[in-house]
Parts: sequence; structure tokens; C-alpha cells
Amino acid sequence: MQLYIDLNQSAFTRGGDTSSLLRLRTRDQAMEIENTTFGNITIDGKTYGHDVVIRLSGEVVKRKKKLSKKYYGTSHVLSKDEAKFVFEKGCEQLIVGSGQMGNVQLSPEAESYFAKKGCKVLLRPTPEAIRVFNKSDAKKIGLFHVTC
Repeated sequence: MQLYIDLNQSAFTRGGDTSSLLRLRTRDQAMEIENTTFGNITIDGKTYGHDVVIRLSGEVVKRKKKLSKKYYGTSHVLSKDEAKFVFEKGCEQLIVGSGQMGNVQLSPEAESYFAKKGCKVLLRPTPEAIRVFNKSDAKKIGLFHVTC
């Protein structure tokens, strides 16, 4: 089911001419991560040139790498502070795209944080993590590192 809202006339419609309408994702519509290349990820037709976090709602936000860099000097180790930014109540699974070559890892503190929240973490190289994310039916969050 697709729901459209006409922003000009404040009317609801299904189907028909949607050229002046805003398409909203319903909860049962899965977002699609289409592709990744070194330095980029394409989600629902939009290409991002930076690491991203995909929220439970499907919102795509820029990853806050500085939360980890301040502790480790790199964004290749996910800190507890960044874990707190990433996590949302109700999340069953965090899928981490660890980079094209799989260089990202979780700090012991971040691993412990997610375990205490009951959130299972799956860490895979980004191309593989994308396939898992697209197939997963869990209440999930994705964090995707798009370089190394």
C-alpha cells in the first residue's frame, strides 16, 4: 500500500497522478539499499558520499564518527558514545557494514552496551551487510562504513 498526501490541497489519495504528491513510506514497506562502491552507498535511489546510520523509521542520517575518533583516533572502532547515538529503544538487531574491506570493529564497551540493551549485532563487510540488511525482517538499525 502506498499513501500519498497532496501538500497543496491537504487531501489524501491512492494511485492516480502523483506528480505533485509526496510519497510516504508505510511501516510495511521495506527500504532498499541498492548499491555500494568505495566511498558511496545508494539507498532508495539517493547516493550518499559518507557513512550513514539507518534508523528504525528508515530515516538515513550521517554517522557521527567524531564520537569514536575522540577515543580511538579513528572511526574504525565504534565507541560506547557512538553506540549510544546509534541505538534506539525497540531495536532488535544492529547491522554494521564494516567497510568495503571490513576494517570497522566494535569496542568492548560498545559490544557490552548493545548486549545489555538486548540488541544483537551483526558485523560484516559493507557489501555483505547490505544484503543481510535488505533481507532482515527484524526491527533493525544499520550503520554502514563506506570506505576501507
